[in-house]
Amino acid sequence: MTLSMYQASVPVFIRGLTNLATILQKAAAHAQTKKIDPAALVNARLYPDMFPLPRQVQIATDHARGAAARLAGMERPSYPDTETTFEQLQARIARTIAYLETFKAAQIDGSEDRAITVPIRGNDVPFKGQPYLLGFALPNFYFHTVTAYAILRHAGVEIGKADYIGLPT
Repeated sequence: MTLSMYQASVPVFIRGLTNLATILQKAAAHAQTKKIDPAALVNARLYPDMFPLPRQVQIATDHARGAAARLAGMERPSYPDTETTFEQLQARIARTIAYLETFKAAQIDGSEDRAITVPIRGNDVPFKGQPYLLGFALPNFYFHTVTAYAILRHAGVEIGKADYIGLPT
């Protein structure tokens, strides 16, 4: 049995974003329980030259939406990057999941050789569908979701690998 482009993309993004939403819920609960200003966690970053938590979530959702749209040959929707609270980040994730749920397998399957151009640092970079998904979109999505996880874990939120992967705890 082969793995389709749809199976390798949309359900993977939905699961990762669902897990990210759970991690953010745990972070908000941690802030409340420990009487920490939620803004301290929301504005956290791993290192001064790295993006803070909201930007990690924004980029992860951008890659998920962008990949699904590009693989389907559609224009990718753009969201303003204005989230500053856990609630706003949750809303962005929910809006992205709802968008991903609109895709049907027939829209994405067969996109392995679709010509895709991605603007990267001012340059248009050409890809074929499968190398784009496996070598660019998924690695970027995972990078930013795991960085969001690492920011919160570093800040003391009691989360573990099972939370990131989405296993029952």
